[in-house]
Amino acid sequence: MAYVEWRWQGVQVSNCNCNLGCPCQFNSLPSNGNCRAYMFGQIDEGHFGEIPLDGLRFGGLFAWPGPIHLGNGEALPVIDERADADQRAAILAVLTGQETEPGSLITQVFSTTLVKAHPTQYKPIELRIDERAGTASVRIPGLLEASAQPIRNPVTGAPHRARLRLPAGFEYDEAEFVSGSGTAQGPIPLDFRDTHAHIARMHWSTHGVVR
Repeated sequence: MAYVEWRWQGVQVSNCNCNLGCPCQFNSLPSNGNCRAYMFGQIDEGHFGEIPLDGLRFGGLFAWPGPIHLGNGEALPVIDERADADQRAAILAVLTGQETEPGSLITQVFSTTLVKAHPTQYKPIELRIDERAGTASVRIPGLLEASAQPIRNPVTGAPHRARLRLPAGFEYDEAEFVSGSGTAQGPIPLDFRDTHAHIARMHWSTHGVVR
């Protein structure tokens, strides 16, 4: 099957309701039996066919009643309001698993586990990610307020920096595990307090994570 050739590079932050470290990253069951999460990223450089995507932001809110692989999930895609009609369609295609080799990328894998897609929202996405400091913040007016920072040593309060490599992962090659907090309103409400989050470089394409 011929796919549209697309590729983008940038940085992302994700936050879920699992304990710090998230057992799902190790093919274990989620800490609370279910999964609720958000993920937002910025495309520093990218294209979808001939459509440029540089500088645009995107993301989504997600919920599954059990482990992700058992399905029955729902998603709310969010796309940068600055994107024009072609760019919106291109980003949505990626977010919904289209034009991507099966099993090769998180967006395509997630798409196979969803039974409900809420209408895409086109919003201003205020996103700040400092990889060196291990911090991030996301603000989407009327929808999401969230932040992430390094895990803290429970005795000294000093930052506890931790990174994970997944040489065959379908989301990232390497990520820093951090602590996230935030709330979301709307069709997928979220309420996180010092739960698992990670910051990672994105290098995604039609054929999965580029290594």
